[in-house]
Amino acid sequence: MQRREVVAPLAAAALAGCFRRRPLAVGAKSTTDQTVLAEAVAQHLEQRLGVRIERRLNLGETLLAHQALLTGVVDLYPEYSGLALTVIFKLPHESDPAIVFERVRNEYRIRCAVEWLEALGSGGGFALIVRADDARRGKLATLSDAVGYGPRWKLGVVQEFLEQPALFHRLMSVYALPLTAAPKILDPGALYRALAANELNMVTGSPTDPQLEGADFQALEDDRGAFPPCQAALAVRAETLRRLPGLRPALAQLAGKFSTRALRKLSYQVEIERRPAAEVAAAFLRQAGLV
Repeated sequence: MQRREVVAPLAAAALAGCFRRRPLAVGAKSTTDQTVLAEAVAQHLEQRLGVRIERRLNLGETLLAHQALLTGVVDLYPEYSGLALTVIFKLPHESDPAIVFERVRNEYRIRCAVEWLEALGSGGGFALIVRADDARRGKLATLSDAVGYGPRWKLGVVQEFLEQPALFHRLMSVYALPLTAAPKILDPGALYRALAANELNMVTGSPTDPQLEGADFQALEDDRGAFPPCQAALAVRAETLRRLPGLRPALAQLAGKFSTRALRKLSYQVEIERRPAAEVAAAFLRQAGLV
C-alpha cells in the first residue's frame, strides 16, 4: 500500500497536468465490428474532449481484451453483454437481455473496478451460419429447423467457442444438432471460406459478420434461446472515469447508436469493400449527427 503524502499546490497542479496529457487508450478485440466500433469511439472522444487517444485495436479474443482492461493496457473497450456473462464471468445462462445487462454491470463493478456503461445497441455474440442455398433447399430459418435437416452437420467453430464448454453443451442440449464429427476449429475468416467451399456446412459466426450482408450466407435464428442475448456496451476502468470527469457524458452520447445491422454494414465497408476503418467510422459519426 502506498503512503499518503501531502502534495504542495504546485506539485498537485503539475500532477493534474500529467494526467491530462496522458493518452486515453481505447481497445478492441480482433474482429472487424469491434475495430470499427472502437475507432468510432476514439474519434468521438477526440472531438468531444480534445484529448489524445491511443488506439489498441487488435487485442485478441474476449479474455485477452478483458485482461488488457484490468491491467491498464487499455482504459476502455467495447464488449457484448452475453459474452461478458458467460466467457468473462462464467455465470449461468440467462435469456432476459435486461437481466444479463444488469448482472454484467454488477460483476464488473464488484470484481473488476470497471464501469459497464449504457448499451450502445444490440450486437454480436454467437450465431450459427449456413449457406443460403442450403437454407433455401431445406427451408431453414431457425436452429429448430436445422435439427430435422436431412444431411448431418459438419460444424466449424472458433477456438473461443469450445473454450467455453457451457456454450457448446447448452447448444447441443437445447437443439441436439446431428453432427458428423466433433466441431472443427478454424480462424473466423477461414470458417467462411470453408463454408463457401463446402468443406463445412455450418459454422459459428456473429450477427455482425460482414459476410451476412451478402446473399451467400444466412444466420439461423436461435429460436429456443441457446445463446445468451448480447448488447454492445463499453467497459471502462473506474479510475479513468474519475481522472477524466467529461468522459462519462461524452460516452453517453453514443448510447443506442449501434444496432446489429449498423455494425454489420460498417464491418462490410471495412472488410469487404476494403475501406479504412477510420474513414468508415468518421462517416458513421457524421450520419449519426455526432460531429
